[in-house]
Amino acid sequence: MPSQSSQHLGRTVPAWLVLLAFLTAIGPIAIDMYLPAFITMAEDLNATPGEVERTLASYLFGVAIAQLFYGPLADRFGRRVPLFIGLSIFLVASFACALSTDINHLFFWRIIQAFGGAASMVIPRAVIRDRLDTNEAAKALSMLMVIMGVTPILAPIIGGQFLIFLSWHSIFYFMVAFAALMLLLSWRYMEETLNPARRQSLRPKTIFKNYALLVTHRGFLLYALAGAFGSAGMFAYISGSPRVFIQTFGIDPSLFGFVFGLNAASFIGMARVNARLLSRFSPVQLLMAAQITQVLTTLITLTLSLLGWLNLPLIMLALVIFMGALGLINPNASALALSRHERRLGSASALLGTLQMFAGAVSGLVISMWALNSTLPLTTILFFCALASWFCTRVAN
Repeated sequence: MPSQSSQHLGRTVPAWLVLLAFLTAIGPIAIDMYLPAFITMAEDLNATPGEVERTLASYLFGVAIAQLFYGPLADRFGRRVPLFIGLSIFLVASFACALSTDINHLFFWRIIQAFGGAASMVIPRAVIRDRLDTNEAAKALSMLMVIMGVTPILAPIIGGQFLIFLSWHSIFYFMVAFAALMLLLSWRYMEETLNPARRQSLRPKTIFKNYALLVTHRGFLLYALAGAFGSAGMFAYISGSPRVFIQTFGIDPSLFGFVFGLNAASFIGMARVNARLLSRFSPVQLLMAAQITQVLTTLITLTLSLLGWLNLPLIMLALVIFMGALGLINPNASALALSRHERRLGSASALLGTLQMFAGAVSGLVISMWALNSTLPLTTILFFCALASWFCTRVAN
């Protein structure tokens, strides 16, 4: 296998990166595809909209915890075996979610589903850093977001169309089919990228030592938190957008995916721009510029919401800017956090993902419990997430 520094990304996207993008897309499919079905699921499962929203938070909490296990496994056994295990768990749990008849069973199987889906988040980041140095990794992560970023656009749109012709159960059957396809493609085409000389022990002492070194590493922790608060804002938007757009502004559930997709398109576009800007600017410069943009945008949006002047066009504009800035924040914060941790990339990728998912779960839980039919809960959380993300990067520098 070539060394990290010997591989560079050209104008065309390599096949291995395309496969990683589709693997990473499992997350957005599991998170976004059933968003238009929230109201329908609440009626069918005899639950409140807030309870259905919390099934999303349960998935995020499950992913946050599970990644801590996949990291050491990936550093010990390589990238392939833990991925195969995770995909298999995700497949079985998705089938069980489709068969759920009450909200409690759905809660449980969403957590199990998350324990499987977590592998598709840890492994791709580790593979990228196995192959590439920090700058090239930032470009690869941006390309990854461009390729798999179409998923947050298509997932709720497809989910909304499923609701026209089928029940919400069919959305989870689609997840079963997608997981089976990814398992087959990974088995046939994914190469092992972990250098045998870098395999880590699974002894608890070694695992705790690796995580302790990461947590006490100032650069890793601050950049990881910068990305985590960015993700918290994104998941607050994902959790709260059905209520804001469907209930507050009266958008039809079948059209929700198209509105949601506009903001995802902004995220994808700026992730693509980020890959090009890295040829002229450093990851730190791009990260800071994007965070300042987010802080100013969310401050204005929160003010308008408090004054009662925030209408649908204005919040759409604010969210497009917010998500566009996130397209620069996520890849650069991740690349900076993972730099200088070659010997424990699996654990570093896992802890990075855990922080992001945990922050996202907390923000999603808060917005689901803030039962106010207005834009105020979403705009408030977005502002504080943007401010915290900027502060972490400011301290890191």
